[in-house]
Amino acid sequence: MGQFKGDIVKYIIALCLFLCSASLAWAQKPGSAQVARVNQGTVGVITGMEGGTYARTAADLTLLDDDTLRVLPALGKGSLQNLSDILYLRGIDIGFVQADALAYAKQHGLFPNLTQSLRYIAKLYDEEVHVIARQDIARIEDLEGQRVNVDVAGSGSAMTAEILLDMLGIKAVVEHERQASGVQRLKDGEIAAIIHVGGAPIPLFAGLSAAQGLHLLPVPLTQALAETYLPDRFTHDNYPLLVAEGEAVPTLAVGDVMAVFAWAPNTERYNKVARFVEAFFGRFDEFQRPPRHPKWREVNLTAEVPGWTRFQPAHDWLVRQTTAGTAGQATQASFNAFLTQSGAPANAAAMSEAGKEALFRQFLLWQKQRAPRP
Repeated sequence: MGQFKGDIVKYIIALCLFLCSASLAWAQKPGSAQVARVNQGTVGVITGMEGGTYARTAADLTLLDDDTLRVLPALGKGSLQNLSDILYLRGIDIGFVQADALAYAKQHGLFPNLTQSLRYIAKLYDEEVHVIARQDIARIEDLEGQRVNVDVAGSGSAMTAEILLDMLGIKAVVEHERQASGVQRLKDGEIAAIIHVGGAPIPLFAGLSAAQGLHLLPVPLTQALAETYLPDRFTHDNYPLLVAEGEAVPTLAVGDVMAVFAWAPNTERYNKVARFVEAFFGRFDEFQRPPRHPKWREVNLTAEVPGWTRFQPAHDWLVRQTTAGTAGQATQASFNAFLTQSGAPANAAAMSEAGKEALFRQFLLWQKQRAPRP
């Protein structure tokens, strides 16, 4: 009997301790109103790998934080993974991806109903397609049957190279080594070319020269490629050892896109991203000034992305603004000077979207040429 009473006492003490602990935990647990208040303005943004342009520019988005909006950038693993994260990862609303990732994912059937599930807020900066080859490779078509390094599998360069070669009908022997190894093998004559996507000038290519028997191949803009890519060019300023002064090598540009899940209108997540759009577009001038990343100065918010549909609140914001107001006040002042000096049409606002984009790209080139050399 004594043992039984002792067990009863132990049980009662344990129960009291449990109830006290539960009460304390419940008292410390935030109420639903507090949880809702903390989360109501958060927007998750999936970016790129550490140290990359995506991660660095996305970090600038935190300047938009206030009492009603909080931007939470997260490191990503490449454009295709970012697409998956936008579609399926909890807490991710927005992502940075290459524009051709959509075409690639559709071509390979990676994500069902992708076109209906994805929208874009803005076209960001461009990255150029580099095709560097031996001198005996005169045209990109000459890569048929040749060994070409396109960087590691799953990288943006590998994805773009696959799309490019496929659309041009070129069956190259594609290899997936890191581009540093690819450059060395190209110099040693082991492979015919490398294909790489990145913002020129790329430090890895700075030491490559015509004296080494290498050159940048022109990349033609076919009608099929024009649905995804934009025309661009390399100049002597980009690669003085590969391009002679006064000459230019035509290539393609891969647009980077700020993508978003196609939330249903008036839902909580839709309204969060709509608030982000209002803040981002409304304060875009601040992104074009130091200490923000210089790539923001290449962004034209009115530029469209072939094959993509714009997020409705972003479209509506642009419709409400005049064309002069969307590039940012600092950029607009320089743009006006460019129009005066270049003799470009004064009625730029009446141009087609393609015409506006081409004119803006000419302006960016003009702006780079006027910038003081380091």
